[in-house]
Amino acid sequence: MAIHDLPPPTWHQQTPESVLRLIDSRADGLTDHEAETRRAQYGDNLLVTAARRSALRMLLAQFGDVMVLVLIGAALVAMLVGEAEDTLAIVAIVLLNAVLGFVQEYRAEQALAALGQMAAPSARVRRAGREQSIAAHRLVPGDLVLLEAGNVVPADLRLLHIQRLAVDESALTGESLAVEKHTAALDDAELPLGDRRNLAYKGTTVTAGRAEGVVVTTGMRTELGRIAAMLGAQQDPRSPLQLRLAAFGRRLAVLVLGLCAVIFAAGLLRGEDAGLMFMTALSLAVAAIPEALPAVITVALALGARRMVRQQALIRRLPAVETLGSVTFICTDKTGTLTQNRMQVDRVRAINEHEASDAATEGAPVLSLAEAVVLCNDATPQPDGSLLGDPTETALLQHALSHGVDLATLRQCWPRVNEIPFTSERARMTTVHAHGDTLVACMKGAPEQVLPRCQASAHAAEAMQEAETMAAEGLRVLAVAVRSLPPGDTDHVAGSALDANTLERHFTLLALVGLLDPPREEAAQAVAQCRSAGIQVVMITGDHPATARAIAARVGIDSTAPVLSGREVAGMDDGALRVALADTRVFARVAPEDKLRIVQALQARGEYAAMTGDGVNDAPALRQANIGVAMGRGGTDVAREAAHMVLLDDNFATIVRAVREGRRIYDNIRRFVRFVLSTNSGEIWTLFLAPLLGLPLPLLPMHILWMNLVTDGLPGLALTAERAEPDVMQRPPRPPSESIFAHGLWQHAVWVGLLMAGLALGTQAWALRQNNARWQTLTFTVLTLSQLAHVLAVRSERHPLWRIGPFSNPLLLGAVLLTFVLQVAITHTPALAQLFRIAPLSLAEWGLCVGVASVVYVAVEIEKVFIRTRGWYADVTPRS
Repeated sequence: MAIHDLPPPTWHQQTPESVLRLIDSRADGLTDHEAETRRAQYGDNLLVTAARRSALRMLLAQFGDVMVLVLIGAALVAMLVGEAEDTLAIVAIVLLNAVLGFVQEYRAEQALAALGQMAAPSARVRRAGREQSIAAHRLVPGDLVLLEAGNVVPADLRLLHIQRLAVDESALTGESLAVEKHTAALDDAELPLGDRRNLAYKGTTVTAGRAEGVVVTTGMRTELGRIAAMLGAQQDPRSPLQLRLAAFGRRLAVLVLGLCAVIFAAGLLRGEDAGLMFMTALSLAVAAIPEALPAVITVALALGARRMVRQQALIRRLPAVETLGSVTFICTDKTGTLTQNRMQVDRVRAINEHEASDAATEGAPVLSLAEAVVLCNDATPQPDGSLLGDPTETALLQHALSHGVDLATLRQCWPRVNEIPFTSERARMTTVHAHGDTLVACMKGAPEQVLPRCQASAHAAEAMQEAETMAAEGLRVLAVAVRSLPPGDTDHVAGSALDANTLERHFTLLALVGLLDPPREEAAQAVAQCRSAGIQVVMITGDHPATARAIAARVGIDSTAPVLSGREVAGMDDGALRVALADTRVFARVAPEDKLRIVQALQARGEYAAMTGDGVNDAPALRQANIGVAMGRGGTDVAREAAHMVLLDDNFATIVRAVREGRRIYDNIRRFVRFVLSTNSGEIWTLFLAPLLGLPLPLLPMHILWMNLVTDGLPGLALTAERAEPDVMQRPPRPPSESIFAHGLWQHAVWVGLLMAGLALGTQAWALRQNNARWQTLTFTVLTLSQLAHVLAVRSERHPLWRIGPFSNPLLLGAVLLTFVLQVAITHTPALAQLFRIAPLSLAEWGLCVGVASVVYVAVEIEKVFIRTRGWYADVTPRS
């Protein structure tokens, strides 16, 4: 059997001796010849990336979108019409969007490159009994690797010999604390990655101690390689907006071609000049296509991304800004995101064990709990006031300091004279301290290790039961005990080799201490906001199930359903997992593929999922998620490159603020679509109905292009600055399949367009009856001012203008005033009036135009009343 054919569980179930036998290695290592033979068989110890698309192909792909093709067609039409400025504007917009899309996609491809950089450049090995340093990519199964603090593990190793080895595996498992390793065989074949304590994994970092291990897997067969394979197979899902705009573009292309053909044919039937009708039809095609839409979307997303940076959320891909508004599930890590990522004493349970003991020298404890945890502690204070050391020990020290213990004085009065250090096998630490002739021993560790070494007590059973209760509540429980030693006992002072069996007995139990990584203060409020916004929060963590449940309960995540472990998830098929996600909101001890499957199961249920993560193990799920959210402080480069958004403060509440911003941006894009479709509809109805009513052609191509470029463009861009409505986080997420025309948008565009056309054609008919030579100028002006009145009314779909504040969007107000001034300028500047074939209007005529156009504003405000009181359009959701 080939070495790599052995199933992964085999390695942690084997003893060190059997591993060497199975992998055909020896205590003095492989020879160079054996190593080269295996290297030829198994390949280099490298992460292999799939062939990526070239930069040119990525750039050309940006022009394949339906909306972009429609815009390119509009540019060609504008060029045929002879409008060079409009052609250049459209081309500039298309190129800008292509460049932005190319940059975002190119950056996304860097995730695998960042993953490869995690590999160690070199490794120290023993070959043929001689230690040497070799390039890590030359490692082969069977090589003996030597590790020490600071090393990056160069391949997956089965540990053979260790000396107090601790490894930071957070990048792979999500565990926030360094893992104490051992070499004993483990029985359970299905142990999660984080519980295989006799293995060290490629890409993890040794934080303490030394070790010797044998290479069992290399390259893409390592745990890191499996993640690289999953990451390379992922494709970025399209955002809801991209899907909606693609559908919009397809519909629009068909509609525009049909309308142009109808208007051209109707003009010919009326005897109009064929050349003029052809130019009019082409101009109408340009007018009907909202070429400002990509620019407006780009500006809205860019401004939103800039606002999010100020709120500690860095957007790496612009479409993610809008996608946030569609999120229905947020799958979040626990450590550092919902919690503060620092251990803290949460509960102290004092034990009344101050009873006489069998030993005459042992009576009431000499030290208090706070003094004992300071002395039996290796953490040290720093000049800046922080504490340096193991997170558990810094938490205990902080607790003691908060209870008034003078650390420097206490350690000076009770210097440590000997110790038995903590190891994962012992799960306890004992120190000996002297004060004159008085000697005292302090012990802290797991209750099941400390309690049996305490003197007999009626409270022992109670203490163990309390410890189990605290552990079930998600607390990390330590027992603290002390023992007075005989004065001048030389067996326990410096230089003596301590006998644990002699020293660690007859202790007096002081207390049980429960530690917890406490929730962030704002986490519970943020989860509550998600609940009110119709967003489900799911905790996916590598921590223990009890700890996960405890934190979930504290921050308000539904923890009534059973907590599912990674092992249970792995045992479910995809259908069962989808069913479980209907109720389960907490997952613990998960593997990388579990996270990926959870995201895929949510998407299969029709949900839009945001996934947070900071480690290499999170990268595939971050890439698969509709919104991948990486941690900016403690996260890895791999996670950040795979994500759509980076939290600069690693705070769950920042995600909620980003969701609010995403909803605001989508609302603003809908405002623009509502505005531009209504105005374009008004122009189309005006040109379409005029011949049917026996009226001459009301608008010239130049008028249509002016309204399309100026009247639509400037106010439309200003709509991107609209503030979020007060109830933006009190409504449910938009269904992912919801059309951009939902909730009455298309009905609004049709009836407002008809109203605008009716007002314009009514003005035209009245002016012709009055023999007013300026009838075309009046028609053009009424239609232009109607569009300005409309943009003021559509600032909200439900609330009246006076409630949201006429001056709350100064950018829009300025755009409306500027557009009005420009309209006056082209009307009253002789050269421009001649170019546009219009004539100056009198003050009375301007008053007429303003009054007629105001009807549109009043009508839309009346529509809002019916929307609020009658629920108009509430259930109208056309299919995309």
